[in-house]
Amino acid sequence: MKGDWYTFGVALFAAIGTFLFGFDTGIATTTIAHKSWILYMGNPSKGLTGAVVAVYIAGEAVGALTQTFVGDRLGRIRFMMMMCCLVTVGTIIQTASVNMGMFLGGRAIAGIAVGGLVGTVPIYLSEIAAPNRRGLIGGISGCGISFGTMMSNWVGFACSYAPYGAVQWRLPLAIQIPWGVILFIGLWKFMPDSPRQLIRKGKIDEARLEFIKIRRDLLSHELQEEFALMHAQIEYEMEREIRSYGEIFKLFRRRAFVSIAVQTMTSLTGVNVIQYYQTILYKSLGIDPTTILALAGVYGTIAFASNCLTTRFLTDQWGRRKMILAGLSGIIVIEIYAAVMQLKFQNTNNKVGKGFAVLAIYLFVVCYYGLLNSTTWLYGAEVLPMALRSKIMGLAAASHFIVNVAITEAGPSAFANIKQNYYYVFVGCTTFFLVMAYLFFPETKNKTLEEIAAAFGDKLVTLTDNDYAIEQTNFEEKAAVSHVEYQSDKA
Repeated sequence: MKGDWYTFGVALFAAIGTFLFGFDTGIATTTIAHKSWILYMGNPSKGLTGAVVAVYIAGEAVGALTQTFVGDRLGRIRFMMMMCCLVTVGTIIQTASVNMGMFLGGRAIAGIAVGGLVGTVPIYLSEIAAPNRRGLIGGISGCGISFGTMMSNWVGFACSYAPYGAVQWRLPLAIQIPWGVILFIGLWKFMPDSPRQLIRKGKIDEARLEFIKIRRDLLSHELQEEFALMHAQIEYEMEREIRSYGEIFKLFRRRAFVSIAVQTMTSLTGVNVIQYYQTILYKSLGIDPTTILALAGVYGTIAFASNCLTTRFLTDQWGRRKMILAGLSGIIVIEIYAAVMQLKFQNTNNKVGKGFAVLAIYLFVVCYYGLLNSTTWLYGAEVLPMALRSKIMGLAAASHFIVNVAITEAGPSAFANIKQNYYYVFVGCTTFFLVMAYLFFPETKNKTLEEIAAAFGDKLVTLTDNDYAIEQTNFEEKAAVSHVEYQSDKA
């Protein structure tokens, strides 16, 4: 456990990238609820209000697709640095907006940045984590999302007490600006590169040094064996280098399907609709504006607490497959309950009944963030082979965002016209994915990223005695270099 603290610290710092995703996503919830913002922007229509969300999600899809094209070329670290620059520009434009067009432009740019970050951070963390701790280390990326959501809601609530005017909504937006700069500096100065990415680029000696630095939990012979297996598996996969998406879906159909399905699945649970428009739902239940913002803050707090607890105590111990199946099953039951409660109490004066309707939203957040958000971003990355991880993860994230554009843009109109029946759309979709997950999603806990290949029926490379002897010699040389560098750093 002692050696895990270094990787844990790296993961916490990298999670600034997903924190930005959660914060900038969540801040729209309270921003569009402020009367000062509504009047400043000229009383935007429902369609234009929906565009605040839809343009942002469209930007996220562009960012995810950018990852598929340049993620491998730049490498994990440099790609995240590029996204840090974009998110800083986008948040500055949002904060300084003088009209709706400028605000939407800032939302789009920030969306591109966080769309690239939220797909790359879990890849990076999965590649540096120990197999028995990958649920915890990789799951921290999901905790970053929920922490950002929580903070955005409480900041929005606190700023509602500011003097009436633009400060109420500009200050929460401005709080985002420093974090992109901080993450950029950390990536530039001290964050370790992915050993697997370095192997793929042919930088084997650098990969060994980074692996020794990262995997401080292993003894010397364990380091040698795990690195040798990782090296051999990646080189084997590179012999079958994929040059088109047609080849990807021919050779790795199931693995690509699972990664894309798990991200599309999360959108079709309706989580973003509930998160973005919870303030509208609370208003329809007759709740006053101040209480609405407080309830949104409670929503974010429950999301973060649930996410942290399950990441720490379930993801590695219980397993990804069981968490996904349990999460989808719970969401089906909760959304049926939510629809029934709103049908019975939305247009009544029964405060107790309305309280049960609000309870449905909180039950949903416990189930989604506790069981799915802890798992899905990590699972979508770890099921993929090294050569495809950026390409397919980018497509998977893009599918997540594109589906979100459609269902979120339809949110205000759907709730106005079919009201609580919109939940049944998500119940049907979630039921479909529950069947797909049961049939096609294998367990990945406690396996190295290379060993996961066997769970999908792909070849797993084994080592000969000669391979191991060569790797042992190389490791002894690099370990000596690493020890000298470490002592020099301490001095």
